[in-house]
Amino acid sequence: MTAPGGAATGRRRINLFGLGRPLSRERGNFTWVYLWSAPIRATHWIAAACVVVLIVTGFYIGRPYFMTSGEASAHFLMGRVRFIHFTAAAVLIMAGIVRVYWLFAGNQFERLPALFPVTPKNVHNMLRTAGAYLTFRPDKQPSLVGHDPLQQYAYTGLYFMALVMVVTGSTMYGQSNPGGIIFRAFAWVPLLLGGLQRVRLLHHVLAWAFIIYVVIHVYFTIRSDYVERVGRVSSIITGGRYISTDEPYEDYDINQVPAHQWPTPEHPNPKKEA
Repeated sequence: MTAPGGAATGRRRINLFGLGRPLSRERGNFTWVYLWSAPIRATHWIAAACVVVLIVTGFYIGRPYFMTSGEASAHFLMGRVRFIHFTAAAVLIMAGIVRVYWLFAGNQFERLPALFPVTPKNVHNMLRTAGAYLTFRPDKQPSLVGHDPLQQYAYTGLYFMALVMVVTGSTMYGQSNPGGIIFRAFAWVPLLLGGLQRVRLLHHVLAWAFIIYVVIHVYFTIRSDYVERVGRVSSIITGGRYISTDEPYEDYDINQVPAHQWPTPEHPNPKKEA
């Protein structure tokens, strides 16, 4: 596709095996699109911090990986670690409540339907995205401003895992006060899973699932920014990203909001282009 003035625009086929070779700049006309509201960005980073704290303290609670000298009552180390763990869990739950509210108050990229891309069009885009990933052909991906269906299903699965973690964690927390309100509220969980030990096992396995997810999430986010130049990292900080106004999108009508156009002419000396 060619932009006014002859500038080359659109997606480029990237040679993934040309490692070390600088990629050319995207040229054409761009507009800045606001994707993620401030509450979404805040809950994202709060949840990320909570997950790190929960993983570090959770593994210590499960099997302390360092010890201290002296009487336990003197330093109260395990008690402090448990307090940090429970506090992080409470903050994560509050962040989750805000996210649930934003499923109904957010924009089109944040609302409930975005969590469940089940329409025929979404399924078709999911298959196209999966094919592009499997064949290393990013130019074959559908043009989407928001998350692609594969990403969205991954995030929906993460929310479900977080919910199970909260339920199993609350079940174990309730054991510290038998007969208390939390104990009674989650008394059905051990019965459903076949005992408290299975509750612990599920909680532990999902902790490892979170670790694997975080590694994959960070890798694909950085890879997407480098290979596809879509600005996903910056969008979860600033709330939006620049998109080309010279190509159509599956989930966004560029003709309705072509504000803040940012023409980028040809580089005067492409050989010096970084």
